Amino acid sequence: MDPEFLPEGVDLERPNAARIYDWALGGTANWAVDREFGEQLVKAFPLIRSLARANRAFLGRAVRYCAENGVNQFLDLGSGVPTVGNVHEIAGEVDDDSRCVYVDNEPVAVAHSRILLEKSGDSARHAVIGGDLRHADDVWERAFETGVLDPAKPVALLTVAVLHFVPEPEIATVIARYRELLPAGSFYVLSHVTMSGVEGDELEHVQRVVKQYGQSSTPASFRAEKEIRGFFGDFGLVEPGLVPVGTWRLDDPRSPALNCAIGGVARKPAL
Repeated sequence: MDPEFLPEGVDLERPNAARIYDWALGGTANWAVDREFGEQLVKAFPLIRSLARANRAFLGRAVRYCAENGVNQFLDLGSGVPTVGNVHEIAGEVDDDSRCVYVDNEPVAVAHSRILLEKSGDSARHAVIGGDLRHADDVWERAFETGVLDPAKPVALLTVAVLHFVPEPEIATVIARYRELLPAGSFYVLSHVTMSGVEGDELEHVQRVVKQYGQSSTPASFRAEKEIRGFFGDFGLVEPGLVPVGTWRLDDPRSPALNCAIGGVARKPAL
C-alpha cells in the first residue's frame, strides 16, 4: 500500500474489517495495523483466509445467479475494498448492460472503489457512494440519485459478510425497510457469521476471532441461524436455501467444510 495514499477520515490506530478482509484475500489496500491483526486472526483460526475466499466466491456465484435470472442492477451495501471478482465485473460478464452502485462507510473502500471505476468502469453504469447502511432511506435515495439504477426495474440488494459488523438489534428493522423499498422481483443476497450448527474446533476458533475483532474499529457479533433467516422476511429463498457459503450452488469436494458462515439468495414476490 502506498503510504502516501491516505483518504481523509482513515483511522490507522485500529484495524478495520474492510481492510482486514482485503488482506485476507491477498489485496494491497491495507496497512501494517491490519496485517498484524490478520496474522493474529490466522493464529486464532488457521482457515480464516480460506473462509474469506469461500465467502468471496459465494458473492460471485450469487451475482451471476441474479444476472442470469433477469436482474442486472446491483446495490452492494458494505461493499468493502475492491479486489478480485468485483460485482460489476462479474455481472458484466453475464450482461454488458448491468449496473452497480457500491456503498461503504470506510474511506479506503470508497476511495479505492472510485479509482477502480475510473480505470475500468462506466460512469453511466457504475458508481460508489460513502454511506452508512443503517440509514436505509438515505442510502436508497442517494444510490438512485447517481442515475445508475432504474427505480422501475428489480434490484439485487447485497449484504455479504457485513451485517455481523452491525450488532444493533434494530438492524432487522433497517433490512426490513430495504426489503420494502425493493421493487417486486428483486433479489436479496446475504451472508453472515453464525454459531448455529458449529461445533468443536471450528466453534472455538470462531469465538476467538469474534473476541479479537472486539479490539478493532469494527467489532463483530454472532447471530443464530433463525435470526439470519429472518433478514429475508417473506422473500422466497432459492435452492439450496440458507447454507454454508462454500456449498451454495457449488459441488466441489475441495471446498472447506466450514459451517460458521452461511449465505443465501431470496427473491421478492412479484405483484
